[in-house]
Amino acid sequence: MSKSHSFLALSLAAVLAFSGQAFAHAHLTTSDPADKSVVAGSPASLELHFSEELNIRFSGAQITGAGMTEIKAGEATLADEGKTLTVPIPTTLDAGTYSVEWHVLSTDGHKTNGRYSFTVKP
Repeated sequence: MSKSHSFLALSLAAVLAFSGQAFAHAHLTTSDPADKSVVAGSPASLELHFSEELNIRFSGAQITGAGMTEIKAGEATLADEGKTLTVPIPTTLDAGTYSVEWHVLSTDGHKTNGRYSFTVKP
């Protein structure tokens, strides 16, 4: 194999190796309650499922209700090999629409965040 072919092969291998890391951000795949869902009764917790393993020290969620009132949540934990962030809701949520603003740090060091909402019906 010539030097140029060897260089090309090594370059391609490096690009493929690093491109996998570039796409390794933790993306929200599903949530419970789901985005724009209407749930009967107050959920006991939020479950946010991500595509990558999370660092719990730098991951969490904030819940707000009517008038941007912050809902006190319990301490978040990880499950499902570190890919599911569970946030307890120790208080009963009244009927209404709630926003969830989440932020996570994947174990590979990439930060992501987002927001979704759900409605509690009486």
